[in-house]
Amino acid sequence: MATALVVGATRGIGLGFVRALLQRDWNVYASYRQPDSLGALDELAAGHPGQLHRVMLDLTDEAGVAAAVAKMEAQLLEPLELAVCCVGVLHQGEQGPEKSLSQLSGDWFGHSMSVNALGPLLLLKHLHPLLVHHTSSQFAVISARVGSIAENELGGWYSYRASKAALNMLMKTASIEMRRRFPHLQLLCLHPGTTATELSAPFSKRVAPEKLFSVERTVRQLLQVLEENRGGPSGRFLSWDGSELPW
Repeated sequence: MATALVVGATRGIGLGFVRALLQRDWNVYASYRQPDSLGALDELAAGHPGQLHRVMLDLTDEAGVAAAVAKMEAQLLEPLELAVCCVGVLHQGEQGPEKSLSQLSGDWFGHSMSVNALGPLLLLKHLHPLLVHHTSSQFAVISARVGSIAENELGGWYSYRASKAALNMLMKTASIEMRRRFPHLQLLCLHPGTTATELSAPFSKRVAPEKLFSVERTVRQLLQVLEENRGGPSGRFLSWDGSELPW
């Protein structure tokens, strides 16, 4: 039975990955940050006894990340084949993406960088020793097309754009190191397309219906991208349709 870790698994795309992988008979480790967010995972665990394992993990706490990975390592029966990091922040409470430079907040910028860029890198730092035991493993992060510097023609969204661009750079850099040491471990940045989740809810009215994907469709498309690119070049920025995006 193949084994995966989904980080940010209590809602949205992360929860969709958990559901899809369980349906494919994977052994799934699913991370949560707060115990009060476990409702959907508890329901899935009841329907998949012994197949879904919940792991408390906060990407902004490196010691906690290390402890969560150590707990996983002690439980793993098969090598970890896939890790998908779905954690991201675009807005929170009254704080939304900046429309102009005058709205920039140093605290919010730092928080965005910590969650969207540094957090996934810290996860990779501590998790990759578990991934390299598999003969063809993948570490994928949910990035965003707005993190492409080459395609930025609209401006705005300073913190989100910068943090996703930083995430792309960090994964590209890490892929070079991993390729030298562990050529069988593939790192990928994935653009999911606009998906109907809490993250996109404040902006989805502006999206044409045919361009607003359900979580199920997004996850199905991303799993296909992962399958089709397994064993291929590492350190790439891929869209939901498999096309390569410019940095």
